[in-house]
Amino acid sequence: MAWLSHRQLTRSCLDLNVMSQSPGWAQTQATNFQVISKIGHSGGSVQLPESKITIHVPQGHVLPGEVQEVTLKAMLNPPPGLNNNYMTTMSPLIEVLLTNINTKEWLSMEMKLSGEVKDNPESQVMTSVFGMVSNKREGPYFKINDCDVNKSLIRMKLQDLKTHFFVIAVAEASALQPTTTSVWDYLDRQITIAVYGPRFIHPSFKVVIVVCCHEDVPPKLPFSDVCKSNKILPPLVLQLWGKHSFKPEEVKDFIVGVDVMGSKFGINHEDKVKQVRHSQLKIGTVLHLPVAISCPRTAEMTPFQLDIQVKESNLSSTAADFQVSSPPAPPIRSEKRQPKNVERKIEIAKTFPIPEEGDPDLPKFKDMPLNLHLYGVALKSVFRQPHVEYLLEYLKGETVALLSRETVRSVGNLKVKEWYIGFLRGRIGLVHCRNIKLIAVDQVMDFTAVQVTTAVLLNNMTRPFKKLTYMYSAIQTLVTQHITSWRDFADALQYKNQPLDTIKRRYAETDTEKVACVLENLKEDCHAERSRKKFLHELMVGLLKMNNVNLVAQLIQNTVILSTAVEMGIRWREFAEKMGKLTSAQIAAYETPHRGKDGEVNLQSMWKPAYDFLYSWSLRYGDNYKDMIQELHLILDKMKNPITRHWRLLTGALITVNCLDIFQETAFPEL
Repeated sequence: MAWLSHRQLTRSCLDLNVMSQSPGWAQTQATNFQVISKIGHSGGSVQLPESKITIHVPQGHVLPGEVQEVTLKAMLNPPPGLNNNYMTTMSPLIEVLLTNINTKEWLSMEMKLSGEVKDNPESQVMTSVFGMVSNKREGPYFKINDCDVNKSLIRMKLQDLKTHFFVIAVAEASALQPTTTSVWDYLDRQITIAVYGPRFIHPSFKVVIVVCCHEDVPPKLPFSDVCKSNKILPPLVLQLWGKHSFKPEEVKDFIVGVDVMGSKFGINHEDKVKQVRHSQLKIGTVLHLPVAISCPRTAEMTPFQLDIQVKESNLSSTAADFQVSSPPAPPIRSEKRQPKNVERKIEIAKTFPIPEEGDPDLPKFKDMPLNLHLYGVALKSVFRQPHVEYLLEYLKGETVALLSRETVRSVGNLKVKEWYIGFLRGRIGLVHCRNIKLIAVDQVMDFTAVQVTTAVLLNNMTRPFKKLTYMYSAIQTLVTQHITSWRDFADALQYKNQPLDTIKRRYAETDTEKVACVLENLKEDCHAERSRKKFLHELMVGLLKMNNVNLVAQLIQNTVILSTAVEMGIRWREFAEKMGKLTSAQIAAYETPHRGKDGEVNLQSMWKPAYDFLYSWSLRYGDNYKDMIQELHLILDKMKNPITRHWRLLTGALITVNCLDIFQETAFPEL
């Protein structure tokens, strides 16, 4: 879940061509300026990282044995309508989520204000500072009566708690004097300039200068103003290089000058001077000023100093002047550090590959007939209009081979039905138990000439994996952890007798790297044009031929969870209420890490909170993947307009996990 909350795209969704053109840009997404913590009956405090914003939970806030989960998220951009001549926001907008509203005590919030009232009688009389709260980001906002302000620190008592609300501090002027134009004239405010850039410098990149009136800024910044080949890329993660705050005597229009010191890097002429309007700052706007930096291709990339100068418009006096250090260039990979003569030796060795022997004790897959002891005769004819994959069709009196006495369960039109896994006319699928009369082997009349072999079973078991959704990075991690012999792995994937040099696409030294090369080669071959092979299907076939049933079970479990999350999308909320009996606050807590700038999870990203919930739910089953998939299937069946009615791949996966044992016993009889 922590990993997913840092990402908005899986590796398979990224444009690899763009990554190669601009290294370092295609990174995972930035974490929100937020924190999640659980507080018990004894109370405690939750502080937002990199800030002076804290929420205090008193002792006895929740009943003994209960927990209050507190989520804090800070947004620098203010809500609309709170900044005008008479009022201005004095803190970031704080979003608060609570999971338990069965409380006995209030909460208190403590915040450092981005400024304070001037120490003169007029300002002190005319200006008041207080907190405001709302159930929606857009408002309306209501005054918090119980506030205590001590210069630049405000303490607010939060009562009448909701599961989701927003808090912000404001300063309001009761009246304006002839010599004043806005409430800003009564305040002593500071302006912060923060510089964000990539983790490592590259021949061409952008930094973003953020200008705002907040003292605390997030350590990372998502930035979207990058286009290449007329394609808008996903937001980039920029790191905070440094920041500087200053207090002008009077807020006016000013310019920000940018220059590079002590380096061959240069700045585009149009980016050397940036204009900042005081009217934008007064309405709370957070300005993002992109600056393009580049160096000649032949020049050595060395760290440099970025010089920032702030001057009032049309004046030569400097209001602020500071320097920010850039990070270094990306570290050189270990294989590139080798001397040239060593590289030559490696290349020579590559032309004469040393044959590696496979593990002689590795069990070999055998195409053997299944030893079946259970058959059934159809009591009626069943034809399905339209045809339903993974459900058998049969004529009255036909004999069906049954793979096991165990049944699987699925919800029919009215109630839960029991199904056998049967074989008929080369296909494996489900047959309703009430439509079959069980018979012994010696009673079989018209099935003796047909054999169910392990090859036929393998072909049917792996059918669902031609269409299920997968995450390549997760598959790579599991495979490299479990597979030790790249040669046996390559043979099972139909790369038999091919030397490693014809398979790998990069330098590989360890066994793990060689296995990763084989896996990567399979993915590239399957994704090539005109290829009918499907990566996940070919991988599952190869692993089953290697008798890696435990690894296959883990891959099935992960793939089923991800595929179900993607298929459900926004309907995961209905699913979570039915499966886990989650409250609306708990559902909101799962969605919080994936909200966009508008505070909502877009439809294309709705699979992420669904995956988070399904993954945490699946942990209760441990290694019992059969029960997990069976229970998942049943709950999906019970939803309104169940997705299993048109999405049958989960039924196929349920058949697969119930056939693993008989496949292993027959294909590897020596074990």
